[in-house]
Amino acid sequence: MVVLSKIYTRTGDKGETALSNGERVAKHALRVSAYGTVDETNAAVGLARLHATDQMAEGLARISNDLFDLGADLATPDRHLDATLSYTPLRMIAPQIDRLEREIDAMNARLTPLRSFILPGGSALAAQLHLCRTICRRAERLAVELATAEDVNPEAVKYLNRLSDWFFVAGRIANDDGRADILWVPGLTRES
Repeated sequence: MVVLSKIYTRTGDKGETALSNGERVAKHALRVSAYGTVDETNAAVGLARLHATDQMAEGLARISNDLFDLGADLATPDRHLDATLSYTPLRMIAPQIDRLEREIDAMNARLTPLRSFILPGGSALAAQLHLCRTICRRAERLAVELATAEDVNPEAVKYLNRLSDWFFVAGRIANDDGRADILWVPGLTRES
């Protein structure tokens, strides 16, 4: 259980922060950038939820909770999974990815196949979901980069990859099941 009785601690004033195991690292450390970008994705999800209703709102609420799980996963390096931890670290697991895949398949079944790339925009919800997608892709790139230097739960990377696809397909759903998608027209603005 997390207890936050005091919000500012002054412990980060010199450019360091604590991982979930108490280890102090630089705030610009790749691990901190990865889980910080997951947090940024979650903030964008919060904005998207302002425009969502029904199943979309429920899906975004589940994703928001998953993103806290993911941040906890990334904030706990495998090298510290020894007796020094007084708890079992939270890790992303395959059923979380499977759920995203089922939801993607259900949403995608409603859509006609794309014959062009689409531009972010359309409805307010679609635009916000595209922002979620791009922030999520950055979190994925950072997690993949982190995995080249340290152990990272492979399910965490898979989750980010699937989640960005979820945001893309959900953005199309938010654009009247793709009918209001804004299609990219290559070279359209090259001529004056």
